[in-house]
Amino acid sequence: MQTALSLPNILTYLRILAVPLVAASFYVEGDAGRWLAVGVFLGASITDYFDGYLARAWKQQSALGRMLDPIADKLLVSVSLLVLTGDGTIGGWSLWAAVIILMREIFVSGLREFLAELKVSVPVTRLAKWKTTIQLVAIGFLLAGPAGDKLVPGINDTGLILLWTAALVTLYTGYDYFRAGVGYLMEDDR
Repeated sequence: MQTALSLPNILTYLRILAVPLVAASFYVEGDAGRWLAVGVFLGASITDYFDGYLARAWKQQSALGRMLDPIADKLLVSVSLLVLTGDGTIGGWSLWAAVIILMREIFVSGLREFLAELKVSVPVTRLAKWKTTIQLVAIGFLLAGPAGDKLVPGINDTGLILLWTAALVTLYTGYDYFRAGVGYLMEDDR
């Protein structure tokens, strides 16, 4: 019980709870809804750094945290992309960047689950951490959207460029994970 209530795990719980709040922010009229979404998203994104950092620094790493952290990340990214697509911020060709990101996240989750059954660990690479950072920054800019463009023209376009950058890095890191696990995937069942 003590591990479940450690500060790193509490930060992860807060990130999960922030996900529906980001989506609900889009029901608030005008620019206020956009800025609310950015604020909640930014707070949730910051917890992504601190939960892992504190867990390592305080030696509070746990199986629960290792399981929930990537789930929290994927929920935050996926729901944000869904909301941004639903409101038209992400559309046209940029929809493909979101599709690439979501497909990779689901693929890697399935691969990790399969490899875990075989007791094979695939560590998170430094590039995969950068991928997550680029995704979070891109989504933050896109959540600001038209409200952000009023403050700093080009915020939305910058978000779309970063989304495509994240999609390309996502493809590469997805291939990296596939390459690490392909040998296990091709073994005959015996």
